[in-house]
Amino acid sequence: MTLYPKLILDALATVRYPGNGKNIVEAEMVADNLRIDGMKVSFSLIFEKPTDPFMKSVVKSAEAAIHAYVSKEVEVTIATESRQAARPEPGKMLPQVKNVIAVSSGKGGVGKSTVAANLAVALSKLGYKVGLLDADIFGPSVPKMFQVEDARPYAEEVGGRDLIVPIEKYGIELLSIGFFVNPDQATLWRGGMASNALKQLVGDAKWGELDYFVLDTPPGTSDIHLTLLQTLAITGAVIVSTPQEVALADARKGINMYMNDKVNVPILGLVENMAWFTPAELPQNRYYLFGKEGVKRLAEELDVPLLGQIPLVQGICEHGDAGTPVALDENTVTGQAFLQLARNVVEQTERRNAELAPTQIVRTKK
Repeated sequence: MTLYPKLILDALATVRYPGNGKNIVEAEMVADNLRIDGMKVSFSLIFEKPTDPFMKSVVKSAEAAIHAYVSKEVEVTIATESRQAARPEPGKMLPQVKNVIAVSSGKGGVGKSTVAANLAVALSKLGYKVGLLDADIFGPSVPKMFQVEDARPYAEEVGGRDLIVPIEKYGIELLSIGFFVNPDQATLWRGGMASNALKQLVGDAKWGELDYFVLDTPPGTSDIHLTLLQTLAITGAVIVSTPQEVALADARKGINMYMNDKVNVPILGLVENMAWFTPAELPQNRYYLFGKEGVKRLAEELDVPLLGQIPLVQGICEHGDAGTPVALDENTVTGQAFLQLARNVVEQTERRNAELAPTQIVRTKK
């Protein structure tokens, strides 16, 4: 039996691509590198993305079609190509980002997102290029905190890849899963789906040059944290807690996660949020609603810096809800506290980089 290209292409025309219902010849998925050598046939199939979900099934169907319509004796070799370049491998996704700072808390409700948002704003006010990734997949709050809830990021082609362009507000590059889901509906995702979404926000986005890439991580310890640790070389972690004993107990768990010998992410320091309450009409008064200096004592015990004590004032919540982070106004007590926090984070990051080797991503066993 003599093989010739039309025989092969006619067989391949019986294979449909599930994504659009067209046959793979009509959809121009068969590359022009068809080679025939006796009973050996080789060619490539072209897919839009290297992560195409139908890739394996289409390759199998193409091989089966040749065996069914040409001959079972044909030895088929099919390579795959993609029109888009592949996402860089973990650990090399953000080559232009100098420092990745994870803002974490052991439990919810301690103001971690407020601290992350205002830290990003304060770093920007100090003159640094800053990106903020809302990695709290199940409770994204960055769109509201920056008053960009209606923003819908678009994709731009960069180097053969379609990259999501972050939203810019107050000079900060922002991305959140909240831009891609209905804010009125609960996000019901299995862990794998959430992790894949997070990888896209990190690796398939046009972050560009940044001095500080701030991650607002979910509370607690979860597979989202593991995904971040496996995807990004995190420069250091900032742990947020209130002075309350129950919050401190959970903060210890978060600290232990980063200090685990398989993770080895340095703790840049702790932030005591809601350190005291100061009413607007009595600015000199301090009321310790959640206990006094609990985070300060924990920092001393663990021998890590206390990066800041953020007072609880009525304006901080109102500014957050209005989408104008309080750190924008350095004339307020809280604005000053966040600016000092940012200075301390910069100091500790520079010290960490001078004294310690770069962080390595967490590798999973094959």
